[in-house]
Amino acid sequence: MLRRRKGTEPASKSEPPKLDGEDDQDKKREKERYERKRREREFKKWNCVDSCCWFIGCICSIWWFLLFLFNAMPASFPQYVTEAITGPLPDPPGVKLLKEGLTAKHPVVFVPGIVTGGLELWEGHQCAEGLFRKRLWGGTFGEVYKRPLCWVEHLSLDNETGLDPSGIRIRPVSGLVAADYFAPGYFVWAVLIANLARIGYEEKNMHMAAYDWRISFQNTEVRDQTLSRIKSNIELMVATSGGQKVVVIPHSMGVLYFLHFMKWVESPAPMGGGGGSDWCAKHIKAVMNIGGPFLGVPKAVTGLFSAEARDIAVARAIAPGVLEMDVFGLQTLQHVMRMTRTWDSTMSMIPKGGDTIWGGLDWSPEEGYECIAKKMKNNDNQTAGQNGKVSLEKAKRVHYGRIISFGKDLADAESSKIMRMDFRGAARGNNLANTTCRDVWTEYHDMGIEGIKAVADYKVYTAGSLLDLLNFVAPKMMKRGSAHFSYGIADNLDDKKYEHYRYWSNPLETKLPNAPDMEIFSMYGVGVPTERAYVYKLSSAAECYIPFQIDTSAEGGQDCSCLKGGVYSVDGDETVPVLSAGFMAAKGWRGKTRFNPSGIGTYIREYNHAPPANLLEGRGTQSGAHVDILGNFALIEDILRISLCHSIIQWKPCLLPPVYATDGQ
Repeated sequence: MLRRRKGTEPASKSEPPKLDGEDDQDKKREKERYERKRREREFKKWNCVDSCCWFIGCICSIWWFLLFLFNAMPASFPQYVTEAITGPLPDPPGVKLLKEGLTAKHPVVFVPGIVTGGLELWEGHQCAEGLFRKRLWGGTFGEVYKRPLCWVEHLSLDNETGLDPSGIRIRPVSGLVAADYFAPGYFVWAVLIANLARIGYEEKNMHMAAYDWRISFQNTEVRDQTLSRIKSNIELMVATSGGQKVVVIPHSMGVLYFLHFMKWVESPAPMGGGGGSDWCAKHIKAVMNIGGPFLGVPKAVTGLFSAEARDIAVARAIAPGVLEMDVFGLQTLQHVMRMTRTWDSTMSMIPKGGDTIWGGLDWSPEEGYECIAKKMKNNDNQTAGQNGKVSLEKAKRVHYGRIISFGKDLADAESSKIMRMDFRGAARGNNLANTTCRDVWTEYHDMGIEGIKAVADYKVYTAGSLLDLLNFVAPKMMKRGSAHFSYGIADNLDDKKYEHYRYWSNPLETKLPNAPDMEIFSMYGVGVPTERAYVYKLSSAAECYIPFQIDTSAEGGQDCSCLKGGVYSVDGDETVPVLSAGFMAAKGWRGKTRFNPSGIGTYIREYNHAPPANLLEGRGTQSGAHVDILGNFALIEDILRISLCHSIIQWKPCLLPPVYATDGQ
């Protein structure tokens, strides 16, 4: 007879009591159930590795799916979708002119600007093994990620000579491929080249005047004989095209480079090319300058001063210290500064003309540029003029002549209330230097705390004092630069000193060629906020740090929308202000002047910026941005017509009158 376990009572009258054997079985089943649930919980537990794998898997799957669709769809599908959204697209300029019966006539020479031309390795150190004739600049930039310090080392030039360091040879890529695309999918000259090809141009009557954009203009001849090669190619193109003169199309810094070339080619050897005083008149029909920084750009100063422009400053503010931190031995901003300060060409774009051109503490050529906080609305009570803009009396006055101000209050203050202490005689020291900073030496490590404080105590810098500032913070760089570039205004261009090459790329210190039949065009975008002046602050002290940075917390507020993130903006093409791009054609070279003694015809065309209507348009066909303008259909059509026509008279009505004048109206 089974016995009931002691202390066990029936749960209810309807449930029979459990016996000892049954209770053991229940415990065993409960234990098994618990173990099973525990294993299930461990199996289902989600961790960081699972999330990363899942994310990478999704990205790869989506990528391969989109790649499959891209290769499977008809080539006309993107155009079909775009036309369905925006309506029929206009014919590309090359197709349009071909329908008019126009074909290739004048040979064309392209002169690329800074950073847009490819550079390849011809000799390097052991860390660059396997990269012979591979692009270190341009293309995919794969080596930046694989071996960043090696990449920086090879793209840097010698800090004393401005030429190749020992054991390294980087040379420009040759041919049209040198600057057709900057990176895969990012065109530079490709759209213009394709349109020229549609009307019969090919490589025999198109030439890319590629050069090493890192080194000074005269040194491109000393090291690579680039200027001589350009001269020979132009002479060959004229000879093989039945005597047709060339149309030269420089872009960005290439504008200054070709200005230097025109003086070099006519100057006697050995300093010049020995072509004679009529070489340009015999070989050049027109020079069509696109986005030319004739008088420099303010952002060149900030690049040399703190390795910044607006976008870098924003990134530096969002993630403080990230760009300066030592990640795997790479202190990004410091290495960028060390590298770019060896590129002498960047000094060609320091603002020229001093306060006379760029303005002083209390005035600037952009005086009256409207800086409105917001657009007028229908229910706004403010009085608006017929053009819908707030009257200038309500707009805040901006001191654009103060290119660098240490503090927003100093950027706005009356000049009589600014107490400045001269930094030029300040004591310098090496108390910032240490052994770890030698690898990222930027000359700031030789200044000392007192020197850095003296720079900030000067408070406000105009174009006239910027050169003194750069000479103080980067003496070695400026010593090299002063041998190759000048930034003044000539009093007497007949003075023999202006025969030296250091003056040839400054349009305010050199004469245009004696070529009255030649034509010069200034073509640039407008309608894009362009950097003009900056609010700075001292950086937080740290090892190997850059002591100055743009103060991105400085905002214009309700009364001034031109100040955003520590940067004052004016009208321009995002890089070059209208002042720099248009002044020489509108004023300095207009008619017979001391800068244009033969009266070469000068013309201005401004292209209003219109962003793409949708993503399918890519970078758009009506852009006025500094690089994207090379895909602007209106600009391309103008270039093609000049290259095809005998005279400017055939399309002169297309030109817009100059909108920039020295009084800023």
